[in-house]
Amino acid sequence: MTTADGPVPTGVRHELRAAHVVWQREMLHFLRNRGRLAVTLVQPVFLLLVLGTGLAVLVPSSAGSGDYRTYLFPGVLTMAVQIPAIGTGASLVQDREVGFLREMLVAPVRRGTLLLGKCAGGTTVATCQGALVLALAGTAHVPYDPALFATLAGELALSALALTALGAVAAVCITRMQTFQAVLSFAMAPLLFLSGAMFPLSGLPPWLAAICLANPLTYAVDPLRRAVAAHAPAAAPASPGLRLPVAAELGITAALAAAALTVAAHRFARPR
Repeated sequence: MTTADGPVPTGVRHELRAAHVVWQREMLHFLRNRGRLAVTLVQPVFLLLVLGTGLAVLVPSSAGSGDYRTYLFPGVLTMAVQIPAIGTGASLVQDREVGFLREMLVAPVRRGTLLLGKCAGGTTVATCQGALVLALAGTAHVPYDPALFATLAGELALSALALTALGAVAAVCITRMQTFQAVLSFAMAPLLFLSGAMFPLSGLPPWLAAICLANPLTYAVDPLRRAVAAHAPAAAPASPGLRLPVAAELGITAALAAAALTVAAHRFARPR
């Protein structure tokens, strides 16, 4: 294939370069929009420092031994990555509405490559925001242990990838920003609250426990809690409702990410 300027570059290297350009654009938006960063961090910080402290006084042993803030900390980390990860889908819808996406699609690369670059950028941004919340570990009686932080960062990156992929699926299926925002607002809170992030799964009514176990975010929160429990003496144990090994839970999250990326790339590749 050629153009007036010569042959169009092809190959894996060219596709990777295009994905890197899209990833770089997402990172530039993240670094330049400090106000958005501050706003998205307010909610998890408020949840940990205000709600966590208040509930720790009222129900100090509701989540097991130790401070309730320690139990809540993995859920706060998940919230910190959930907001920007799902928001990547909103960015994709916005690019479509303002016409920027149309300009991207005329590039001589696969559409799936552009989507993967977008998801990679969203995953990186979400992981960075989750890493910033790690600075609050001391307020939840979680030690500043390099090995623990490395484990949490890796698990957060996997969770961010899965959530970004889910946001991309929603974005390629929903074309209007107003509809996307309504669906986003409706889905985010139930996903988080039904994941064991706020309360343990043991003791729940069978119907509610079944919903929690069917929630894929449950298998992203629990590995974080198990990692904290392994390094923090005061940490609450992992959710008693789960009996899967950590490797299996991470495998479920990875499978969800792969499936969502496949669906999103397939639909995004369809000509409109």
